This record gives sequence, C-alpha cells and structure tokens, in this order.
Amino acid sequence: MVLLQYIFGGVVASLLGFLLLLRHRHAKKNESGKAGIHAVRTQTARAGSRCSADVIVVGAGVAGSALAYTLGKAGRRVHVIERDLAEPHRIVGEFLQPGGYLKLIELGLEDCVEEIDAQRVDGYALFKDGENTKLSYPLEKYGSRVAGRSFHNGRFVQRMREKAASLPNVRMEEGTVTSLFEEKEVVKGVIYKSKAGEELQACAPLTIVCDGCFSNLRRSLCSSKVEVPSSFVGLILENCKLPFPNHAHVILADPSPILFYPISSTEVRCLVDVPGQKIPSIANGEMPKYLKTVVAPQIPSELHDAFIAAVDNGKIKTMPNRSMPANPLPTPGALLMGDAFNMRHPLTGGGMTVALSDIAVLQNLLAPLHDLHDASSLCKYLESFYTLRKPVASTINTLAGALYKVFSSSPDQARNEMRQACFDYLSLGGTCSTGPVALLSGLNPRPLSLIAHFFAVAVFGVGRLMLPFPSPKRIWIGARLIASACDIIFPIIKAEGVRQMFFPATEESYTMRTPFQTLYHLLYLLHAIYKLKCPFSELLFTRILPIGFLGAIVIFILFLNFFDEIFKLSIYVLVFSFEHQNFTPLIQPYLNFFLNNEFNFLTMTSKKNKKVHFFSSLKYLQKLRGIVFSYTKSLSAFFKLFKIEFSKRDRNNAEQLE
Repeated sequence: MVLLQYIFGGVVASLLGFLLLLRHRHAKKNESGKAGIHAVRTQTARAGSRCSADVIVVGAGVAGSALAYTLGKAGRRVHVIERDLAEPHRIVGEFLQPGGYLKLIELGLEDCVEEIDAQRVDGYALFKDGENTKLSYPLEKYGSRVAGRSFHNGRFVQRMREKAASLPNVRMEEGTVTSLFEEKEVVKGVIYKSKAGEELQACAPLTIVCDGCFSNLRRSLCSSKVEVPSSFVGLILENCKLPFPNHAHVILADPSPILFYPISSTEVRCLVDVPGQKIPSIANGEMPKYLKTVVAPQIPSELHDAFIAAVDNGKIKTMPNRSMPANPLPTPGALLMGDAFNMRHPLTGGGMTVALSDIAVLQNLLAPLHDLHDASSLCKYLESFYTLRKPVASTINTLAGALYKVFSSSPDQARNEMRQACFDYLSLGGTCSTGPVALLSGLNPRPLSLIAHFFAVAVFGVGRLMLPFPSPKRIWIGARLIASACDIIFPIIKAEGVRQMFFPATEESYTMRTPFQTLYHLLYLLHAIYKLKCPFSELLFTRILPIGFLGAIVIFILFLNFFDEIFKLSIYVLVFSFEHQNFTPLIQPYLNFFLNNEFNFLTMTSKKNKKVHFFSSLKYLQKLRGIVFSYTKSLSAFFKLFKIEFSKRDRNNAEQLE
C-alpha cells in the first residue's frame, strides 16, 4: 500500500514538474519575443531629432498622400517620409470606383484625376461563354461628373503628392523608414535613412503608417495574416477599342477572371488572374506561351489581336494579389492605414475606395482634437476608428473575396452552377443588377444588403436547377450549391468579424446612422414583396412577420449585447404589419418620436449621468443589469402607450355604439 502511494506520488510529481518546465519555456519564449519587438521599437538614432511635426506619415502612396493633404488642410503640421518620390509604375491602383470618387470630392482631392488623361467608367460588361451583359452604375442620384475613373496609378499619385506638398505645413521628404521608436511603450516617431544615407530620427505625437502592401512596420501594430490566392499578370493594349466604351470588362474565363479597362485615351489595361502562388516564368518564355495558348482563345474577338500584340511586345508585369483582414493591435502614438493595414483581392478595384473612406473617418475623428500629445487617451479615442470604418471596409472586402471565388472556375459542378447563376442573376436587370453594382461601386456598402444579394444568387441558382423537374440529382446539386455558397461567404465574414461587421459600436452621436438609413433596403424589399400580391406575400404579412416580431423581441432580450438595431427593426416590422390593418395612424406619433429624436439604445445613462457605451469595452459588463433594466423600462413604456391608445379606441367605439 505504501509502495503504491510512493508510485502515485512520484507520477504526480513528475507530471507537475513537466508542466512547470513547459510553462517556464513558454514564458521564456514570450519574454524573448517581447524583447525582440521592444528592441526594434526602442532603437535610438545616431543623429539629431526632429520634433517639429504634429503627425508623421510613413509612405506617400494613395493613402499617405491623401492623408497628408487632409491633415495639412486641417492645419496640422505633417511630415511625410516616402522611400521613393519618383513617379511609380504599378499595374494595380488604377481603378477608382464611384464611391471612391465621392470620397475624393469629400476630401477636396477631385482635381487630382484631372489633367492625367483619366477615363470615365460608367459600369461593367461581363462576358461568359460567348454571352455578355452590361451593368451600369446607379448614378441617377448623383451629379453628372460622378462616375468611376481609371488612370495610370503613377500619374494619380504624383498629382496627390504635389497637392499635399503645396501646403506650407506639409513637408515631403525622401527617406527609408527602418523602424518605429518608443519611450515607455508609447510610439514617439520613426528612425529613417535620408536620401543621402544619414540615419535620422523624426518624432511627433502621432505616427500613421501607410507604407503599402510590403510594409515592414505592420508587425508591431497589427496581427497580420497575409494570404496570396493568386497573381495578376499585367499588359497594356494600345490603340484598341473596348466592345462597351467607358466600361470595365470582366471575362469569366478558365481558370479565373480577366479584366480590361482603359487607363488613358489610347491605352487599355489587361489584368490576367493566375491562381496560386507559383506562376509561369517570364524569363524562360513560359508566361508568353501561357497567355497565347490558354488565355487568348477566351478573349473577345474585338480585343484578341491587340492582346497578342501586347504579349509579343514583351512588357509583361506581375503582381501578387494579397488579402489581409484588419486585425489591429492598438498602440499609443501610432496608427495603421491603407494596404499596410487591410487588403482584399483587387478584382473589384475597391482598395482605394476603402483607403479614402478610412481617411474621411479619421478626419472626422481628429477634427475636434487640438492637442495630440496625450498618447494613451488618443489611442483609446482612436479605437473607434477601427469600429467606424468596419461596415464600409468589410462590405467591400467581403464582396471582393466572394466574387473572386464565384467568378473562378472549379471542377465542382455546384460551384460552376453558382458561377452561372451569378452571371444570369446580374443579367436580369433591375434590382438584381443595380443592387450588387451599388455594393461593388462603394455607393451602398451595407453588409446586410451584401448578404441578401449573395444568398439571392444562391437561391436563384437552386431555383434554376429545379426546373423543369426537381430530380434527385438536381436536388443534390442544389443542396451542394447552398453549402458551397456558405463555404464561400462565412469564412470571409468570420475573418472580418461578425459583430464588428453587422453590429458596429458607435462612439459619437454624429457618426450614428438613423434607423431609416440602416433599414431602408429591408423595407424596400418588404414593400416589393407586398406589391406582388402572391400567396407567399399574403403568408408573409399575415403569419411570418407578426411571429417574426415576437421572435425579434425574444432574441433582443436574450442576446442584448449583440443586437444593436433589433428594437428599431421590431418597430419597423410592427408598423409594416399594422399598416395593412389600418393601425398606422395609431403608432405613427411614437414612431416619429423614435426617428426624429434618433433614440439611441447603444448609449445609456448611469446614476452619475455618465454615458455608458455599450459595445465599447467588456469592462462595462458589470453595468449590464442596469442596462437591461433601462431596455425593459423602455419596452414597457412603449407598449404601455399602445395599451392606452387601444383603450381610448375601445372607449370611442363603445360611445359610438351607444
């Protein structure tokens, strides 16, 4: 017995010792990693320090130049450090969606697309298996000058650099930033080498890193997970006309899409997507052969000869297509922006739209701040930047990733059915084309609208399969199509962040969207269904919506911390349901109260009359009880008003009967 106790004790002691050893090694590894990062950050300069700026901007590409001009125009002293101020020559960053052009106007940079031979783009043309369809941007609500633009990236960047440098408080310098430096865990500036090779130190209260997709500074400011699903092979076709003038052309080729769009009055850019990280070599002639034998036969006849001539010209460039969800590590004194922070597949040309939208968000956040020296408070305040940018950025990011997968061919029959369904759905016209194009163009970057159209394509594809007769094979393919759609969209949404994408927190009242703006597309859809006057619409409005309203209330109570808009949605559904029973006049005054006063359930008032931002941090969970009470009280008061009005109505009816 004693022997067994010794054996048992020895085993337990050995296990504990082993666990302690593992823990010690893990702790040592973490300490060494932190020390390495700290060493990178805390390097000291060998030359003098320059602290005459409010903001340091690392990089003067599209994001950096636009940001420098925006901050400089606001009166801040900006020091821009760019590795090479010569005109860049790239095969991406040449297509600006209409949503991005609107942001240019908002930032005062719209003249940067003038005098560079930029071409107006009014929509897309899709080609598949000899068929084609034209998709125009829904620009009716905007001025005649609003449209997409395509141009030489270098010319556009140089124009923005010139405009930024024209401000007296913006200093543009050529140099290579080697690292950030910090004091007491606060980034104070950067260490860089000047054009002459001298190592210098520049300091400012805020350092914004915009050094592009090849950033060497992002590792300490975000948790980066870069994926390279494919590469673009770029060519320039000279003196040729596109089948649809002023439209970008997308060829749904095998194995992946091909893009054509004008970049000047005499040149058309061709981007051939090559899946995988390994592409044919240009040096040994594999790439020209691939382009002539695999790609050329799938190109429209109007562009075939110009394409072959461009291949023979030999000016072939390649660019890896990177994708990286935004996953910031909030750091006092520093901020990431542009491709250094967030990337998506360039198929949809949404990168510049996201970058310019981010700058507009940051501009609004920094506008009321006169002093940027309180690094910890500024860092906490700028956390709202990551939240406020999310709906626009994640919609464009998700659409880019999903469209690339849908437009690429696959050996899976269900995936190919999805591809054909997408082409046919967009060819239907009306909302089926303007809705997705509005998302693509950045004119309507709303996550719920994206999800609705994506699964509408999937359901449309299943419906096509069921005709004329739903055989077991067709049903099986339809089920796999739905599964394939989920497999495409859900991982992208998960990477972007479900809560951040669909239920973003808001820090300031001026950034709030009214419920009408948020739910307009849903009401429009419900109205369209009601107008159909079919059995499904009758079932929807007599059974499904009333039950859905009750279900929304239950979900609202159970999952309070995730559903920001559910009560507002419930009000709208209730109004829409009651509209067909002549109850609208009864609840219209209360609905107006919620809309006109922008009743905000995200912000509650505590006993000390301090605002509690519900989604801002987990530390507010201890106040959940009070918030639940406030929600319940609001619901109770709302329905009490209903009860009073119904009582008045009953009394009036009774008096009339008497």
